[in-house]
Amino acid sequence: MSHHATPEADHPKDLSGSRRPVLASRLHGLGTTIFAEMSALAVATGSINLGQGFPDTDGPAAIAESAARAILEGRGNQYPPGLGIPELRRAVADHQSDWYGLEYDPDTEVLITAGATEAIAAALLAVINPGDEVIAFEPYYDSYAACIAMAGGVRVPATLRPPTEQQPRWHPDLDALAASITERTRVLLLNTPHNPTGMVLTEAELRTLAQLAITHDLIVITDEVYEHLVFEGAHVPMATLPGMRDRTITISSSGKTFSFTGWKIGWVTGTAELVTAVRTTKQFLTYVSGGPFQYAIAEALRLPRDYYTEMSASLRARRDLLAAGLADLGFGVSATEGTYFITTDIRPLGEEDGLAFCRALPERCGVVAIPNAVFYDDKQAGAPFVRFTFCKKPQVLSAALDRLAALAKPQ
Repeated sequence: MSHHATPEADHPKDLSGSRRPVLASRLHGLGTTIFAEMSALAVATGSINLGQGFPDTDGPAAIAESAARAILEGRGNQYPPGLGIPELRRAVADHQSDWYGLEYDPDTEVLITAGATEAIAAALLAVINPGDEVIAFEPYYDSYAACIAMAGGVRVPATLRPPTEQQPRWHPDLDALAASITERTRVLLLNTPHNPTGMVLTEAELRTLAQLAITHDLIVITDEVYEHLVFEGAHVPMATLPGMRDRTITISSSGKTFSFTGWKIGWVTGTAELVTAVRTTKQFLTYVSGGPFQYAIAEALRLPRDYYTEMSASLRARRDLLAAGLADLGFGVSATEGTYFITTDIRPLGEEDGLAFCRALPERCGVVAIPNAVFYDDKQAGAPFVRFTFCKKPQVLSAALDRLAALAKPQ
């Protein structure tokens, strides 16, 4: 034994008996994500997983072959540039220009990330000081809460309103959102198309939000990963509105658009000042990632418009299949304007607690769904809502509906 070794060094203290919690207090309540819990439940029970939003078919074979070719040719097998490979940064800049008329310098205003999840984390860590408030739509994607907490920020929910006869779509209460802005508000975190409700913000709603951002000097972070999965209306990037390019950090990724969610290739666009700030934190998270996949996604972004049209039409048909089937089974079905998801109301089934409903569903029917309550601070507001994904093969959706018919039978 070394002179300097101590019995404590040889026998580390068992932290389970420590008075002091191991997990930092700002992360309390986060725990294992609902997606991990429900996906594990799907495997354990042999259930059809309509919970986590990943396709059950891969994207274009030509793009997969491009990634394989890059690996075999030694492109991207070592660290790629910190900003991302030039080919992909140029492809992202061209995409923003071709689709939305947004011009970005690929050398200073585009950053490649490990999916949108890292981009969100890096953006929030970059611009939030401890105690700064971040307004985010509720229900919110669960990583938003975690990243705001890790940055030491304060989450301020702007609760979306469910459909009514007067307003038959999920929609923001813009007056309530405006009233929640204080001197400590730093960031407006938007997600459109919106997960989990399927809402697509209208241009009028975006213009109101833009004016609030300008009036109160807020930075806007927009998560636009479902930008090409819009079935009603149109996707309008916040950065296209007057006065917003200079204060908007736009985030998107390849996973949803090209059905390669495991590759984790995302990107940030914004002014050089904003992108440099995000890169400052991103470099200490993953530094770089996905070298060979970056070359493949650079090619994917140059696919013809027909690809996007056909992909959207295919998902629309699957949305309609699942929505009609769920409605026939008695669920209250909200209109899905975009994304992979349908939000349902379980109260017409005589149920009130979405979390209990989803935890029991695999045993009852052999189907997994996600309870929206986990995306709310106000658990009661989200309690009766349950999310199903339709990014699966039509025959899988039909099989799930057949299984869900068991709900009509007495337990």
